[in-house]
Amino acid sequence: MTTIWPLPIIEQRSLNTIEENRPTALLTGERAWRAVGPMLKLPLVVQAEPQTADRDVMDELAAGLPPQVEVIYGIGGGLAGDIAKYIAWKRGLPSVIIPTALSVDGFFTPLVAVREEGTVRYEETGPAERVIIDWDVVSSAPPHIRGSGIVELLSIVTGLLDWKYAAERNKTTPLTRFQPWAAALAAGIAQQAFKIAEGVGQGRREALRNLLDLICMEVRLTTQLGHSRPQEGSEQYFAYAIEPKVAHGEGVPYADLVGPGILISAALHKQDIAPIRDTLLSAGIRLGQLPPDTIIETIHLLPDYVREHKLPYSILHDLDPTDQRAVELLKTTGLDVSGTRPL
Repeated sequence: MTTIWPLPIIEQRSLNTIEENRPTALLTGERAWRAVGPMLKLPLVVQAEPQTADRDVMDELAAGLPPQVEVIYGIGGGLAGDIAKYIAWKRGLPSVIIPTALSVDGFFTPLVAVREEGTVRYEETGPAERVIIDWDVVSSAPPHIRGSGIVELLSIVTGLLDWKYAAERNKTTPLTRFQPWAAALAAGIAQQAFKIAEGVGQGRREALRNLLDLICMEVRLTTQLGHSRPQEGSEQYFAYAIEPKVAHGEGVPYADLVGPGILISAALHKQDIAPIRDTLLSAGIRLGQLPPDTIIETIHLLPDYVREHKLPYSILHDLDPTDQRAVELLKTTGLDVSGTRPL
């Protein structure tokens, strides 16, 4: 990124106090709209419930936007927020995001995670005009979703390891050169995430507010740097690679992909898995949503995957994914939770 973007305006208020007069296009999901729709009075022109962030789908939605629309609302999770930002960017309109859970940092970033050519690419759209958070709504979300954005902070642990790994092998670029001051700030954010994880899992509002603050600090840091190397590495690449394999119906929530990815990446970097795993579980992150055979299949593909998609250098670029190595990773991380096949 060449622009240092600000955070969106963040309003903490009850949704029934919103007064929107602009003709509105709404992006949402069925469950999210069922939960908060009765609280909102929006002058809707059109409403869509997309299931994917494929670029072709989003371009089609943007092209079909009725001309009278003056604002785009995204209500629900990261998918609704990303598509709202993308359409608003394409059509030169403001966007407003209403999260129903603190599930991703994408609500606050100037980027959209676009799916194309079998991977995730980031489009620089600029931030939303506003993000509105109703703590009654967020705290009543399902426990495995409510504060699952904590994975964005815990991924700093492995993101920093990959960033340093790349720097030690002269595999960074001038923009993404390793900067100790930035690494220290990121590590401090991750340290605080470990401290609040239990409270997040219990749905305590103070912990959820702390989570919001830490996510905003992480977004500010990566936006200031112009890249996300302190926070994104092999754990995210694993999530990108396995997502298409499990994206049936409504797919698998983002945290259910990245949480296992953090454990796999930490194991590759020879870190102690136990405190990371315990922290993820205490925060409400589910670690048993991915079929073990699909995990093994994905591990085999990772070295070719990161090269094919030209992802920033990480430990995966040097991985030798033998059958034995893949099985060892599954054992070490405890991700073979199916109970149906001995290892």
